[in-house]
Amino acid sequence: MKYYNANTIIYLDGRFEKAADSSTDLYGQSLHYGYAAFEGIRAYKTHNGNRIFKAAAHFDRLEHSCKLANIPFPWDKQELIRETYKLLTLNKLKDAYIRPLVFCHPNMKLNQPVGVSIFICAWDWDAYSGNKLLNLTISDYERPNPKSTPMEAKLSGNYVNSILATTAANIKGYDEALLLDMNGFVAEASGANIFIEKDGKLYTPSLGNILPGITRATVKELCTVLDIECIEKKLTVDELKNADSAFLCGTATEVAGIASIDEVVYRTMWRESIGYTIQRAYKNLVLEKVNYEVII
Repeated sequence: MKYYNANTIIYLDGRFEKAADSSTDLYGQSLHYGYAAFEGIRAYKTHNGNRIFKAAAHFDRLEHSCKLANIPFPWDKQELIRETYKLLTLNKLKDAYIRPLVFCHPNMKLNQPVGVSIFICAWDWDAYSGNKLLNLTISDYERPNPKSTPMEAKLSGNYVNSILATTAANIKGYDEALLLDMNGFVAEASGANIFIEKDGKLYTPSLGNILPGITRATVKELCTVLDIECIEKKLTVDELKNADSAFLCGTATEVAGIASIDEVVYRTMWRESIGYTIQRAYKNLVLEKVNYEVII
């Protein structure tokens, strides 16, 4: 996938410039140590115009991630949102993925940054999983212990764990990896949260060892609107494999149904599952076809 071309515009520290003409310092802490915070945000073409879904929530989380990692965040978030809309216009993007990244200036010491920059880019985006049901495997890799790194923060370095897990799953022929926490409970996929359905209720892992996804929160809000009981709890592998159905959710993934976990194939037809109902409701929400926002 090509993310930019000779005409692509990016936002960097208050100015717009061509991506092909931009550069970064090879001595930066972010490059050497993965010391950076980022977000994944979606923009959609709606009947109300081009809209960034939950922009404020994403930039709030970006600031929170920086705070948890002791990375300065000196920017006005409303201004960043305005500049992001301008970035989409300059690149003539409608359905897009947006990536803000806070990265650190040159510093070879293992301490707080001596300076930071913010970079925002965007590119065309379609369904992440191709609208197919996913086959998952439980990974040999575990989610990091929250005592070793702040799991609430969306930090670049944390995603080495995700890359390793996904690569191992793909080599085995699976679409995605599902990671457990250090106690053997279900955590999340490499870049998405998980929900399971059992006896007409939804269950999702409780916070603490997972990223508190914005899409995850939106799914819970939709459950309230649609009168679907949704329970947060520690989920065991047995509960996962004995579920009626399951799905992943995330900004990039949106809502994607799961066909199987290792040797277990879910018997409930996807179109008869609660996940399918949530998938349609979520799509209507982001496209503003049904204004759930007045409720949630």
